[in-house]
Amino acid sequence: MERLQKVMAHAGIASRRKAEQLILEGRVKVNGETVRELGRKVSPEDFIEVDGKPIREEKKVYILLNKPVGYISTVDDPRGRRTVLDLVADVKERVYPVGRLDYDTSGLLILTNDGELTYKLTHPSFEVKKTYLVEVEGKPGKELARLEKGVMLSDGMTAPAAVAEVKTGKNSTSFLLTIHEGRNRQVRRMCEAIGYPVKSLKRIKFAFLELGDLPEGRYRYLTEKEIKMLQSLT
Repeated sequence: MERLQKVMAHAGIASRRKAEQLILEGRVKVNGETVRELGRKVSPEDFIEVDGKPIREEKKVYILLNKPVGYISTVDDPRGRRTVLDLVADVKERVYPVGRLDYDTSGLLILTNDGELTYKLTHPSFEVKKTYLVEVEGKPGKELARLEKGVMLSDGMTAPAAVAEVKTGKNSTSFLLTIHEGRNRQVRRMCEAIGYPVKSLKRIKFAFLELGDLPEGRYRYLTEKEIKMLQSLT
């Protein structure tokens, strides 16, 4: 049994908040009965109508997007900024980002309408690994070892991370950083905590999925094999 508004959202009728509004307006029926309370739960056998039209649950889709800098990872933005959904505007199904990449971060982002998988992939208990290509100002040395042990942030100590492929340039240093947590702006905050602000940040791997040669701003659908492997992680 699931809440009516959640089922409506998964069917692509509207966002969950908009679905709640439709219910309160008396525009939704379950088995011929008008429903006005938000706590109503339904089963797969229930017949649901919105404005007299039966809903049909969308097929599940799974998309890998190479997000550019300058897009936010939300469905819409009150400030009118571009969102990642603008990059998949030709996708018929209503999809949502799995986790977030901030405005100034690029790279691999999964979008799907599979709410159950989204929850599991983003829940800390499953410890799904994400790898970032990080470029920081300056030339950290032993400070990078602090990232591997965990650093103290305002919301607590981070879990140990993995640092690899360190390369030093004239005024900056790049390296790969792998974490399994998903705190807000975590990588940037970790680097600031050791005294080396991030110049650029790109996620290149999510679990076993990699960007490969996918151009920035483009997307592809996951294969059946990749979908099954993602589901097996959780």
